[in-house]
Amino acid sequence: MAAVSDPMELGAPWGPARPEPSPTRFHRVHGANIRVDPSGTRATRVESFAHGVCFSREPLAPGQIFLVEIEEKELGWCGHLRLGLTALDPASLAPVPEFSLPDLVSLGHTWVFAITRHHNRVPREGRPAAEAAVPSRPPALLVEPYLCIEQFRIPRDRLVGRSRPGLYSHLLDQLYELNVLPPTARRSRLGVLFCPRPDGTADMHIVINGEDMGPSARGLPAAQPLYAVVDVFASTKSVRLVQLEYGLPSLQTLCRLVIQRSVVHRLAIDGLHLPKGLKDFCKYE
Repeated sequence: MAAVSDPMELGAPWGPARPEPSPTRFHRVHGANIRVDPSGTRATRVESFAHGVCFSREPLAPGQIFLVEIEEKELGWCGHLRLGLTALDPASLAPVPEFSLPDLVSLGHTWVFAITRHHNRVPREGRPAAEAAVPSRPPALLVEPYLCIEQFRIPRDRLVGRSRPGLYSHLLDQLYELNVLPPTARRSRLGVLFCPRPDGTADMHIVINGEDMGPSARGLPAAQPLYAVVDVFASTKSVRLVQLEYGLPSLQTLCRLVIQRSVVHRLAIDGLHLPKGLKDFCKYE
């Protein structure tokens, strides 16, 4: 599941030749202060500020985003979520290191970064550093519904964080969509993926609220299984996994998009003559 030697063409459809990735889950192996819920989709640090390292249950497929939403923050700590990839098998780590940086990285074959918007872009070898300039603001979802990262095209809809439903949610949602909030703000969505290259290596990309931050690391071993690393560190207390639709959107998703774009704010959805399950899906997803 982890590696593909021939990268797919941009926008190649998911299908028999390119199976859609299975849903993401957290690994049973994690830091001592982490509790993972029974569904395997929510990880919470229950004490202190450290021992919060988590991994994906399975190696990622090329172009598959391991996407988390920041659910809870904790005041009083300095530092935020850390994110990356490792070629180490989490099952072989006993005990799990206290920190992803520097402890896990020092074991080798691991690439982890503290989440910021600017510092972690690396230029291609032999090219000027200007290539790593800060990316421009992402286009609106209605203008460009897909995020293109190297050879992969990914629907942006669920990559972008959303505020709690309320009278001003339509205004707050625009701040997430334009990615002007701090990248570690509550309800921000952060993801990591790798893109294979023709030379057998891979580039690691970090995505913040639907915006590709560019290659954060190059030369990763694309032929080896690569697991996602999420360090629920310091002021980040709890994260949940967000599942993506890589192929054609489901009818449920299409209905949600039409309904959301037809109301001023999400509280107005309560007044629509729709099944409660559909209304909740439109309000919170």
